[in-house]
Amino acid sequence: MRIAGWSFGKFEARLAVLPAIAIVGCAIWLMLPQASDAESHSAATPSEVAGVTQGISRTDDPAATQATSPSPGPSAVSTNPNQTVPFDIVLPETIAPANSPLDGLKIVSQSWRRGGLGSKALVTFTLRNTNDYAVRDIEIACNFIRRDGSHLTARRRIIPDTVNMKSRKRYARVLVGFVNVNANKAKCSLVTANRV
Repeated sequence: MRIAGWSFGKFEARLAVLPAIAIVGCAIWLMLPQASDAESHSAATPSEVAGVTQGISRTDDPAATQATSPSPGPSAVSTNPNQTVPFDIVLPETIAPANSPLDGLKIVSQSWRRGGLGSKALVTFTLRNTNDYAVRDIEIACNFIRRDGSHLTARRRIIPDTVNMKSRKRYARVLVGFVNVNANKAKCSLVTANRV
């Protein structure tokens, strides 16, 4: 068989044409029209189109521009005192912030010392819980610094214990982790806690 001067009688010639056929097939497949997201949306109604074109033609009339401008969303607050707010919209002033367990939890006192040939940090601290509920799984973050105040190491540790409501609890020599041998001071702070 001969097409445009090519002979397809040999096996090698057939293998040479296969990549070209595959490329042409992929190109045709990519050019085929595909369904898009725009086709699933409904088209604009004639009244919306007329309102937009009227607003464009009469830009000098303020009443016309207000009539064609989009209405404010539910997050917009009106300055008109006579306007009523729908029941399903909650104004930002009425939303109460959620209390975090960390709001009533505080490290009252803290100190640290070295252990394990000077490479481990052992922190002693007292937690005070002023919340109306118990708190557990408290995570602390300790930053270790040099004498000059430059930061060296930061370590975190989760205390898998419960601190009862309106109480204090002391933790002695809690292993926080390995620290730099040049660390001179430590400052621990609370990161997270879970309500019981």
